[in-house]
Amino acid sequence: MRKKLILFIAMFMASIMGMEAKEKENLVKIECEYGTMIVRLYDDTPQHRDNFLKLVKEGFYNDLLFHRVIKDFMVQGGDPDSKGAPAGKQLGAGDVGYTVPAEFVYPTHYHKKGALAAARQGDQVNPEKRSSGCQFYIVQGKKYNENELNQMERALGQKAMQARFDQLVQENKDSIKAMRINRDQAGLQALQDKLVKTVETEFKDKQSVKMPEQMRKDYMEIGGTPFLDNEYTVFGEVVEGLDVIDKIAAVETNPGDRPKTDIKMKVKMK
Repeated sequence: MRKKLILFIAMFMASIMGMEAKEKENLVKIECEYGTMIVRLYDDTPQHRDNFLKLVKEGFYNDLLFHRVIKDFMVQGGDPDSKGAPAGKQLGAGDVGYTVPAEFVYPTHYHKKGALAAARQGDQVNPEKRSSGCQFYIVQGKKYNENELNQMERALGQKAMQARFDQLVQENKDSIKAMRINRDQAGLQALQDKLVKTVETEFKDKQSVKMPEQMRKDYMEIGGTPFLDNEYTVFGEVVEGLDVIDKIAAVETNPGDRPKTDIKMKVKMK
């Protein structure tokens, strides 16, 4: 009897701990005229999570618009200039005066349908890929087939190899500068050949750039925008209300991708 009691207590405590863990999930409710989306924020992107929660609790997003909508791609909101914006005004440049450091947790988090990610300025002015302090987008995307994903994998491999080559060039910039000053073309060619060989050796195992099976499955079955992976920070996902994304993405838009009829949002803690 005592053993049964101890087992019951252990099971009870495990249940309580499980409930507490679930209660600690950061869930946010995004409401608009097309329905409600429940979003779970990721704990392993803490700076984005905490910044988003701060703005939500302040009521920052209430009455802002989904100001940029592109079917089969994404719906974007969070521009403070969109509150009460007159019809026809170009939106998307508003901010809160700060950015958030990139938090890429790839391949754990990726741009499947329903992914919540931070908008940002382009690489030319933002090489660190820092996120907007307030603007976000939710992925709709499209479904991909095996051949398309295989092509993307090859592109990912080439991109990763180029990034590694660029890193090695940066590490050898002093030597490169000296050889250029001395017009040492033979030395530059030899160094280039050495760096290329280093990259090819490191990437001989192509498994290092393959998509995990779950990722491939998601992109094939529910869709997404895989070409955005490792370019924008994904910090949450829609866990209820995926159909709302489709409804928003289906609206008519003006040039500039602003919906012809404003779509206001209300965002609060669940």
